Amino acid sequence: MPNKLPKLSDKHKICIICEGNEEYAYLNRLNELNVWNEQYDIALVNAGGNGNIPARYQDRYQNGADEAVFVFCDTEKKPHEQYEDIKRKINEFHGVDNAADEVIIFGNPCTMQIIIKHWADTNLKSPAKPVNAPLIEKYTGVKNYKGRADQIEAIMTYITEENYAVMRHRVEGLETTDTVAGSSNFGKFMELFESEDSRWIDEINAELEK
Repeated sequence: MPNKLPKLSDKHKICIICEGNEEYAYLNRLNELNVWNEQYDIALVNAGGNGNIPARYQDRYQNGADEAVFVFCDTEKKPHEQYEDIKRKINEFHGVDNAADEVIIFGNPCTMQIIIKHWADTNLKSPAKPVNAPLIEKYTGVKNYKGRADQIEAIMTYITEENYAVMRHRVEGLETTDTVAGSSNFGKFMELFESEDSRWIDEINAELEK
């Protein structure tokens, strides 16, 4: 019998540049739970801080190994300076005014806005960890949350396929304008990542190449 080469994956390769440890761990947990359509092979890159996002995004996009590249980040507090800088650089990179709107997944004021929706229908007012720590302790038992690796890991064990569905429903009801506190557009992207129809990838790329 001749040796058969392993079949190369025919999945759609998608990359998400994650702002930091919290974003990376969260999307990695959702990947582990297989809540998204199996035709998408979603790779995650930890940018290690929002200042590194534009360069990481450009590198990954220019590499050409992925069919689509996204960013997952916080807006932080007004005036959202670093977040606005990320958007501006992505728009300039593509030479398209609204390119960032197609590729940035955001939580305002922070990613915990999305994560907390797994357990509570609460809208956060601040990205400050000491402000949100009592809420996190109430639902996960993780005390004095500071964003340490062991704390993030502990929180992720409370995320399940069942409460993903609850979170999804709650996030879909959020305001999607990124300047509004307690907003997120994650609902739109969850719908895409769950979709049987992958044409949305071509549609997004067409917007970026206008």
